[in-house]
Formats: sequence, structure tokens, C-alpha cells
Amino acid sequence: MRPVDFASSDEFVSLYREHHGWLVQMLRRRLSGNSENAADLAHDTFERVMRSESRAAFAEPRGFLTTVAKRLLIDQSRRRAIEQAYLETLAARAEEVELGPETHALVVEALDAVCRMMEQLPPRVRQVFVLAQVEGLPYLAVAERLGVSVAAVQRDIVKAWQHCYAVLYA
Repeated sequence: MRPVDFASSDEFVSLYREHHGWLVQMLRRRLSGNSENAADLAHDTFERVMRSESRAAFAEPRGFLTTVAKRLLIDQSRRRAIEQAYLETLAARAEEVELGPETHALVVEALDAVCRMMEQLPPRVRQVFVLAQVEGLPYLAVAERLGVSVAAVQRDIVKAWQHCYAVLYA
């Protein structure tokens, strides 16, 4: 199925006119009255719909818009949690670290991409990868901690690296 060209579509304009106000109000309620954030998320929701190849937005507009908006809220929440953890890590460092806003944004974006990539791994593969690559444990220690063989750890590491490669270079 070819992507639908919504940019000039009367159908998309109608969808936007009929449901934008409702979507902003729904998001405002979920965001405890934050009108600015609700408007931004509504905009992002319609942008995502416009880039989508799905016609579901026209069959069940409010259900589809709600699903897209909820996913964007989850993404935003995860990104804020990542940013908070990053700031806490910087604050806990002994030496003072000065980063400009552009560097800060790039680091948070990279951390968010890594987290999304890691979330796609099966739980044990993710755990093995973190223990070996982030915490620096030798494979034998990872195997003992998880109660698996060293060969299983090696297979999981290979799966994790293959996944990382596929995501980065697909």
C-alpha cells in the first residue's frame, strides 16, 4: 500500500478540523491542565498520522488519535525519566561537568535511542548485555548471577549485538 498524501488531502484537513479541539482537551486533562504541552502533543499526533500509511485514522478517528497520542505521551515520559537519570548522574560526579544545551539534547536523544533499542531485546538477553557491557562483569560472573551457562551468556551477547547492528544499520 502506498503512503497516502495527506498534505493536500481534504480528508486530512477535515479530520484535523473535526478532532483537533477534542484531542487537545483530552490531552490537557491527562496532563493536569498543561495547555501548552497538550497543544504540542496534539500537533505531534496529527503529524504522525499525516506520515502514517494507515487509513485507520479515518475509520475510527478518535480511537486512532487516542492511541497515537498515548504512545507519544509514553515516549515523552520515558524521555523525561532518561533525562532526569542523566542529570542525576552528572550531579553525582565528583568533577564539575559543563555541557551546552545542544550537547545535552544530543546526549539525551542518544540515551533515549539506546533505551528504545534495549527495550526491544528479550528480558534475559537485555539483562546479560547490561551486566556484561554496562557493568563490566565477565561472562562467568554473569552466568553465575543468572544461573545460566557461559555459552548461553555468549549466545545472548551475540543476539544483543546483532540486534544493535540491525537497528543501527537497517
